Amino acid sequence: MIEFQPGKPETEPAKTVVDMIRGAAKRNADREALVEGKTRLTWRMLDQRINQVANALIALGIERCDRVAVLSENSADYAEIFLGATRAGACLVPLSTMASSDALGKMVADCQPKVLFLSEQYRTLAAPFLPDLELEKIAIDFAQEGWRDYTVMRDSADIRDPMIPIGMQDAFNLIYSSGTTGTPKGILHNHYMRAVQMERIEPLGYLNDARTLLSTPLYSNTTIVSFLPTMAGGSCVHLMRKFDVRRYLEIVEAESITHTMLVPVQYKRIMEHPDFGNFDLSSMKAKFSTSAPLREDIKRDVLARFPGGLTEYYGLTEGGGVTVLAAHEFPDKLHTVGKPAPGVEIRLIDENGTEVPPGQIGEICGRSGAMMSGYFGRDDLTRETLWTDETGRVFFRSGDMGSFDEDGFLVLSDRKKDMIISGGLNIYANDLELVLLADPDVTDAAVVGVPSDEWGETPLGFVVLRQGATCGAADVLTKANEKLGKSQRLSNVVIRDSLPRSEIGKILKRDLRRDYLS
Repeated sequence: MIEFQPGKPETEPAKTVVDMIRGAAKRNADREALVEGKTRLTWRMLDQRINQVANALIALGIERCDRVAVLSENSADYAEIFLGATRAGACLVPLSTMASSDALGKMVADCQPKVLFLSEQYRTLAAPFLPDLELEKIAIDFAQEGWRDYTVMRDSADIRDPMIPIGMQDAFNLIYSSGTTGTPKGILHNHYMRAVQMERIEPLGYLNDARTLLSTPLYSNTTIVSFLPTMAGGSCVHLMRKFDVRRYLEIVEAESITHTMLVPVQYKRIMEHPDFGNFDLSSMKAKFSTSAPLREDIKRDVLARFPGGLTEYYGLTEGGGVTVLAAHEFPDKLHTVGKPAPGVEIRLIDENGTEVPPGQIGEICGRSGAMMSGYFGRDDLTRETLWTDETGRVFFRSGDMGSFDEDGFLVLSDRKKDMIISGGLNIYANDLELVLLADPDVTDAAVVGVPSDEWGETPLGFVVLRQGATCGAADVLTKANEKLGKSQRLSNVVIRDSLPRSEIGKILKRDLRRDYLS
């Protein structure tokens, strides 16, 4: 693994997340810790189950930093496994349920876990690569020969804390990217990185009294960065197995939810629900958004109608650069993703690795105390993502393009790989998408580059129209191109019923491009 010095946090963490959660359980033993469906666990009950999972894994031969993989939907069992594995000193590998069997097989072959936890829902997905595995297989919610029963294994284990010593540089989790070709990249986080992120517990109100509703999958860093502070703060997590707007609103009202992490597409669906105004959401104190830019018009609507503050995070699973926009404090900056978080440095560079002048667009590079250890087993890929400044300090290259406004707020332009080069000129898809979304008949939009004999590449728009709209693709195209510069104009617009998205709401532009070209 490549060694580099991460940035310095505002305060050096004194405890690992494992120790913080251990302390939270003692402090709040009789208070509620985890709710999922009909399962309700106090901190005493959850702590005992965490110990049992840890001891069961140790009995299976798990040692510090050994990998433990999980392929499952959200559940109370998953949360127990997550926390139990880390208490055993293992490195958790939460596998994406959106990945293909082929990609999952490559992930597992890459990280060589000693244990795999699997739920019934994903047995078919796992079937193609299971015969190649030599590991302990644990069935979370089904029975099959050759598989250990999770509940039996957990309940027969010792309830005492194994007190495994864990170092800050030990591996905490390994999160794989959702690549579709080759071997997906494994992003390795250590205990130091996760401990640094716990600085947000008190400032964001996660200490003791928060009730956090999570509906995105536990394999996603989007979920983990809210799950862990709630747990380490000694508060209560409410897990949804699957996001449903009405059920989400019912839980907020019935459970007096105070905190939530959502992705932009979820905010859009919540605000568009016809019964939104019929629910009492007054308990909500803090709402967070990440994984993709939250549109300005949606931010404005959330601020107007959804109680509680709204904070948007921009950053990478790899760590490094993080910006924060407290939208309720800066309503005139909703077109931005905020300023660098405390302890974070961000630089913007050109294609030659030179910093760009103020106000110009460049690739976003970030440095902080919360930085990944590297891509698992891939020093070559890790090197590609590093940029070193004139003093020798290491920053992570994001692949995103952006610029700072006169007040130091970051304005995103596009993914570097999504930038369209037409006739030798750079076109940022995000700029074109904003123009399309300004059309009152358009509710969703994406722009991709497609081959052009004349220009090399040309922008193509995909839009979803509002219900009842009478305009056609030609009308949308004409209105958009009237507002765009000559070099930016769209070659065409395609109307779709919906745009393909990942489980955490990112538009899958590669799918749009592939479908169009085929």
